Parts: sequence; C-alpha cells; structure tokens
Amino acid sequence: MSTAQHPSSSGTEARLLVVDDEPNIRELLSASLRFAGFDVVVAADGNEALRQVEAVTPDLIVLDVMMPDMDGFTVTRRLRDRGVHVPVLFLTAKDDTGDKVTGLTVGGDDYVTKPFSLDEVIARIRAVLRRAQAVAAQTSDSLLRVGDLEMDEDAHEVRRGSVEIDLSPTEFTLLRYLMLNAGRVLSKSQILDHVWAYNWGGDGAIVESYISYLRRKVDAPFAEDSASGPLIHTKRGVGYVLREQ
Repeated sequence: MSTAQHPSSSGTEARLLVVDDEPNIRELLSASLRFAGFDVVVAADGNEALRQVEAVTPDLIVLDVMMPDMDGFTVTRRLRDRGVHVPVLFLTAKDDTGDKVTGLTVGGDDYVTKPFSLDEVIARIRAVLRRAQAVAAQTSDSLLRVGDLEMDEDAHEVRRGSVEIDLSPTEFTLLRYLMLNAGRVLSKSQILDHVWAYNWGGDGAIVESYISYLRRKVDAPFAEDSASGPLIHTKRGVGYVLREQ
C-alpha cells in the first residue's frame, strides 16, 4: 500500500483512522480532528483497526498502544508485515523511553503521551503528513540507486548486485533516507527527525543501532564481491553518509 497522501472523497485535508478502546477519547479525538478539517474513521480495537485499514486506506493512523485485544505495537507490526507503510502516530498513557523505542522500532512515526493536548496531536499529525509528502516528492522514480545498491520503493525491495536484501520496515525507511541524500552527511538528529519523526533531545543511540543493523546487511556480506566497496560511512562527530568509495 502506498503512503502517498490522497484527497478523501469529501475533499478534506487527509483521511485518518483513529484507534482507541476508550469511547470518550475516541469520540473526542474524532470530533476534534473532523473540526480541524480531516476525514476521520474510527476503530475500537486492534482487529477492527486492521480491517479498517484495508477498507478505507487511511493517510495516517492515530493508534492507542494499550488495548485489550491487541496492542498498538502488534497492530503496527502486522501492518508492516503486510507491506502497509501508512504513517502511525502512537497514543499511550506511559511516558517511558522503552515504550518510545519499541514504538519507533516497529515502524511508528511519532508518539504522544496521554493526557495530551488536542492542538499538539493535530500539529504532530500535520508534521508527519508533511514529512511523508516531502519524502514522496523528492523522487518521482520508484527506483533509487547508489553504486550497485538498488531500492525499488513500489515493490519494497532492496538489492545489491543480484542479491536481494531483507530489511525490516525501519531499516528500509532509514536506508531510503540515506539513499535520497547520497553523498550528504546526515546528523543523528536529522535522521531521528526524518526517519522516526521524533526528537529525543539528541539521544541518537537508536540511530547508531540501526546504522549497525544496516551495515551488517548492506555492506558486510558484499565486502569481497562488490566493486562499490562499503557504502555506509561514519563521519566522526558529525553523522553518517551513504556514498561509493
């Protein structure tokens, strides 16, 4: 499923799926988001959310983490496993760094802690949608190439030479951002902002971890055979860059 934004049938700003098992929060959010100009569909649990994604093709999902039948992290994993890469904004009552890491590593785009400000939720939704649009506008070609590394965005496939590389959704998103900015040194904060759409005040440990994961898959297996050599480089004290030797 494409993450490209599409106008809803009513001509509203974007189509949102709001998922929360608490009726009061669900109704408050949906009413406020409709008033803000969005087309809103709701779901009361994880299974209904999965059905609604197939039925209405939302531009973004506002997804509660703590639900009785299936938590928001599991919903997101199942969507990503199906090849559905619609942006996800998590809602949770827990203000815990471990939950933030989990939410972002399963493929979430941003994170709001309950109790939340409606203005903040709307601002974060629009920020995530803008990022998704900006990334989509950076290339009209679904194929990205750097050296012998090729990414087919439509098929969600990555190859180096003739070998297909299996990446998680977050690894794919990170590699895509590096490839779109090939030759440009990107700081950890830039990568956090564009790949996870979340600012942790400069804590880039998750970026280091995912760069390491990518190197094991994109560079290490091809060290002997690739004419391009290693593609992911560290600029000490600055950030990371994807480029040929």
